[in-house]
Amino acid sequence: MLRGALIGFGNVAAHGHVPGWLARPDIELVAVSDTNEARRPEAERLVPHALWYSSVEALLAKERLDFVDVCTPPSSHADLIRAALQRELHVLCEKPLVCRQEDLAEISRLATTARKVLYTVHNWHHAPIIEFIRDLLQRHDIGSISRCVWQTLRTKPAVAVAGQLGNWRLDPRIAGGGVLVDHGWHACYVILGWLRQRPTAISAKLETRRHVDSPLEDTATVHIRFPRATAELFLTWAADERRNVVEISGDRGTIRVENDSVVLTSVGSCESDRRWMLGSSLSEGSHHPEWFGGVINGFLAEIADEAIRGRNFTEAALCVDMLALAQLSSQQNTAWLRIPGSIMAEKPEMGVSR
Repeated sequence: MLRGALIGFGNVAAHGHVPGWLARPDIELVAVSDTNEARRPEAERLVPHALWYSSVEALLAKERLDFVDVCTPPSSHADLIRAALQRELHVLCEKPLVCRQEDLAEISRLATTARKVLYTVHNWHHAPIIEFIRDLLQRHDIGSISRCVWQTLRTKPAVAVAGQLGNWRLDPRIAGGGVLVDHGWHACYVILGWLRQRPTAISAKLETRRHVDSPLEDTATVHIRFPRATAELFLTWAADERRNVVEISGDRGTIRVENDSVVLTSVGSCESDRRWMLGSSLSEGSHHPEWFGGVINGFLAEIADEAIRGRNFTEAALCVDMLALAQLSSQQNTAWLRIPGSIMAEKPEMGVSR
């Protein structure tokens, strides 16, 4: 039985993480911390046996823990990760892992010194439609991939806390970026898992099309070069509909995804397109509790097996680099910028987190 604590109790913790933790007989949530006392009744209702703390410092000082689950806004992640690793606790953290490239080396060193897992919530890896596409690609149904196009269309950013005025996702001091960080992070790690190649360069244009009251972008267009493929991302909070579209092209065919449908078209084949309706799409909801079980499995696997420890961090560190360089590229009029090597030695399984 591992003893854990939730740090931050907004919507993602309450509706995305708690159901997954409560379904595990080998996990006990013993404490919850949030600086917003208004969240306490909801925490006590959903996790009645967990003690409430108004400060992380008090929680870490008083509780005997094995891990913490960090569900706070991005600007606080680095400090909370440091505090937990310094107390030799495993850390599960919501994306983005950190907002600044400069934080990566220190938290990597702390995790290595403490011999603890530092794991980012890459829950979209475990979406049924993402897993289905990964299986098609592993069967080489479209041959060698040459191009991946990813579109995330939303009408507005997700709400952080129900009933709360304002949204930290539109505050640059807290969010670390706009739609690029919020949705580009997911797109990056999923595409890394599909292509299984290290990206070499990136170019981006960040714009504000609708949410003009925030200095953060609500639309991002990103181009990524890989050794044997390219990727194009279009992410927006300024759409008139909520939808996800993905198209993956190879030398033997194309996979196209639109909401819950997957269509496989083979080049030069007399057979008609193959189509699957999976019943759930990437655009349904914001918290995805049904995908969190796979995150827990991956986190616990790295705790149990030091031989695979660090795979998820390698992927997350690369996402930090990619998004930071995309922001810089936009500031430099969409200049192409080289993506350096990872903060950690690359694992053969880089980009795959299950």
